[in-house]
Amino acid sequence: MQRRMLVKMGIDLVMTVLLLCQMAYMLIGETAHEWMGAAMFVLFVLHHVLNWRWYKNLGHGRYSAVRILQTVVDFLVLLCMLGLMVSGIMMSREVFAFLPISGGMGFARVAHMLAAYWGFLLMSVHLGLHWGMILGMARKMSGLAPSRGRSWVMRAAAIAVCGFGIYAFVKHNIADYLFMRSQFVFFDFAQPLALFFAEYLAMMGLWVCVAYYAALALRSVAQRRKKSGRAQE
Repeated sequence: MQRRMLVKMGIDLVMTVLLLCQMAYMLIGETAHEWMGAAMFVLFVLHHVLNWRWYKNLGHGRYSAVRILQTVVDFLVLLCMLGLMVSGIMMSREVFAFLPISGGMGFARVAHMLAAYWGFLLMSVHLGLHWGMILGMARKMSGLAPSRGRSWVMRAAAIAVCGFGIYAFVKHNIADYLFMRSQFVFFDFAQPLALFFAEYLAMMGLWVCVAYYAALALRSVAQRRKKSGRAQE
């Protein structure tokens, strides 16, 4: 595998870990949250620099339903990241405390919460839309031959993760934060940090699966339409 691809995968992996840590900001501490947020934004910029060809190719090629979905999600993730960075700088008490910023804290707090939870969901969807490529790379690196039994085990694991993800999504009232039914995030400080991460990882897995199978369904519909069109000719 090319070194460039390994670097890109490494950056994406670190960003995923940082994303999970960022969602636990009240449990890891405000200082750690700010430094991790700054590191995540730097990695996000680096991710886009390494994927500059994606911007170059935006005006080229045919836009299938999956490509349209990927493009919309990518720009929404970019918007969320910009919103997180701007609102985070406005609220910063450590990393960017030297900046002469005053006022707007109420707006910044609400914007930060919205960008954080929508960013978490959309980044999970982004990961799911590229999950087929990730699986292909994993198979290539492992050298394992296709196995029906292993496929069924993976599907069963995905179902279990989705079930736990739905439970965690409801338990943490994520919909309330996404749609502004609550302007304050509530944490259970008695909950072990490992369990918190497990629940958020399951929620991420849930949206990865939703996006992955939605992309498969869209490609399947496109293929059927293509075959139907050929049959009519």
